[in-house]
Amino acid sequence: MLMQKFLITVFIVNITTLSFCAPLKIQRIISLGPSITAQLYLLGVQDKLIGCTVYCKIPIAANVNLQKVATAVNVNVEKVVSLKPDLVLATSLTDIKAVNKLKSLGINVVQFSLAHNFEDICGQFIRLGELIDKKKEAEKNVNKIRIQVDNIKKKAKNFSKQTVFVQVGAKPLFTITKEYFINDVIEFAGGLNVAKDAKTGIYNREEVLKRNPDVIIITTMGVTAEEEKKTWYKFNTLNAVKNNRIYIVNSDKFCTPTPINFVVSLEEMINILHK
Repeated sequence: MLMQKFLITVFIVNITTLSFCAPLKIQRIISLGPSITAQLYLLGVQDKLIGCTVYCKIPIAANVNLQKVATAVNVNVEKVVSLKPDLVLATSLTDIKAVNKLKSLGINVVQFSLAHNFEDICGQFIRLGELIDKKKEAEKNVNKIRIQVDNIKKKAKNFSKQTVFVQVGAKPLFTITKEYFINDVIEFAGGLNVAKDAKTGIYNREEVLKRNPDVIIITTMGVTAEEEKKTWYKFNTLNAVKNNRIYIVNSDKFCTPTPINFVVSLEEMINILHK
């Protein structure tokens, strides 16, 4: 369950306001989600970031005094308050009691929810830009990415369709349905997600064998990727096994929903599916 919670955390991207009355100038920001932190860096406001989660990826050259104030779910409310933030950016997994407590103390809180598709990622990025007075920069980035994505989609139309299974968890086996933005990565690259219409991301190997994907992609999140790859190769009736088409991708890039990561992942998916 912890792995699944963390998995969903890095997918979090769309925005829902719980409480926000923006100060005239936001100077001190706390991020409670890895994808939020990544987007703050993309918008060039890392100097205003004063706190984040233990899962947030911070460049080596970044602020060494950046405080770790939360896990995927739990928040050290006292530490957050002591940092005197102008804005706290939470996720849908953030403990609601902590959110309400911060709210009751007069702290501005904006909560983010799950990214379902590419449009959610773009909309969230622009909204985040609005919150931190970087809307023009956000729109410029999104417009550039939209052009790149459209060009890749046009290119993908020239290739034959490949069926794909993406593994993002092992115990239990966890995959991507149409509810996750990675489904757009697959489809925009000319692939067909065999688990698209599953009711839940929890899957079983028997169903994978039944659907017999052309390609299996394993992310490094929450799994020992090389061991999982060896496990799949035991099923020699799978097309992906017979044709040696099992790939490992970096989850920090593939599963963190920012506009730039989306297009990078899309280019990688094109290379995987249409070598």
